[in-house]
Amino acid sequence: MVCFASAFAHAEEVVGISKTKPENGPFVEVEQGFMVPYEITIPGTDVQLKMIPIPGGKFKLGSPESEEGHEDSESPEVEVEVAPFWMAEHETTWEQYKPYMELYNIFKKFQADRVRLVNDDNRVDAITAPTPLYEPSFTFEYGEEPNLPATTMTSYAARQYTKWLSGVTGNQYRLPSEAEWEYAATGGAPTAYHFGDDAEKLDEYAWYEDNSEDTPHFVKEKKPNQYGLYDMHGNVWELVLDQYSDEGFKKLEGKKLTALDTVNWPTEPEPLMAKGGGWDETPEMCRSASKIGSSEDDWKGEDPNIPLSPWWFTSYPSTCVGFRVIRPLEEVSKKDAVKFYVPDIEMLKLDVGDRILEGRGIEGLVDPKLPAAIKEVN
Repeated sequence: MVCFASAFAHAEEVVGISKTKPENGPFVEVEQGFMVPYEITIPGTDVQLKMIPIPGGKFKLGSPESEEGHEDSESPEVEVEVAPFWMAEHETTWEQYKPYMELYNIFKKFQADRVRLVNDDNRVDAITAPTPLYEPSFTFEYGEEPNLPATTMTSYAARQYTKWLSGVTGNQYRLPSEAEWEYAATGGAPTAYHFGDDAEKLDEYAWYEDNSEDTPHFVKEKKPNQYGLYDMHGNVWELVLDQYSDEGFKKLEGKKLTALDTVNWPTEPEPLMAKGGGWDETPEMCRSASKIGSSEDDWKGEDPNIPLSPWWFTSYPSTCVGFRVIRPLEEVSKKDAVKFYVPDIEMLKLDVGDRILEGRGIEGLVDPKLPAAIKEVN
């Protein structure tokens, strides 16, 4: 673990911001001072989360037709202005995800005790917790070791996880947009991979079909990219905010764009987007621009629920899909942040609402007081 305590001493309680230029290590100079890497213990757990600063800048989203593996969904290339943000140094692990899973029973206890109840006045601070796994062997097919990437959660569940993380820390975490994810993956390089265009070098940086032995691997076992991010190529696909579309970026062509301007905000349950390739993919599918879309029927093929679970996938290739979080330098209001946590998908909202009414789902408040409240009921 790298210590950045000297930087934090001048941060005026803004985690990740140093008012003085660090003497060593990565940093990003911004108006507020210097963005630096930071590591926190997620409140109410003994789990660590390390975030890496990503500088702002411009890049071309997508890939040229000449790039090996290029698909129509990656074109036309469009220039995007990306604001600075922090990104988790590795994919969300089971160690980091399981405390969120445990909230289901905790929220049920709160409900039974009539404490911290959700109502129309405080629902902006509420999340749903994922239901217990009815058949853990699907989700844990490749193990549940703490350092393995967590997989098979839906995009909705991943978004709710980021809202939980935001509530207990007091900082705004969320999934990245496709543009933010791809910008970070490139490491500032205008090439297919952050290390260039030669796929022969992929073995140094990624777990993919040629070296994975048909299984995901612990995070941080390969080399990081230029920003200090691990496993941006391969290991598991990573969910982003966007709806997948074969149309690519046609509607964005010729416009002045920020990263959030490019988001194809979901309005349908499928296909939702994941980036970066997985342990069973070809090198071409692990490129920075590569992407896939989810499928409700295929990815929930063994789900016996009616309607299908809003929180869990059951079937391949969801066993190869996870996520990682970002924290933007400039936060938005709680009202504006709703779109990050609950996509405007009517069927999803109905399914979640029905589950809660039937008692097969549960919601609870997430705020800095939650860890203390959990201690009281345990």
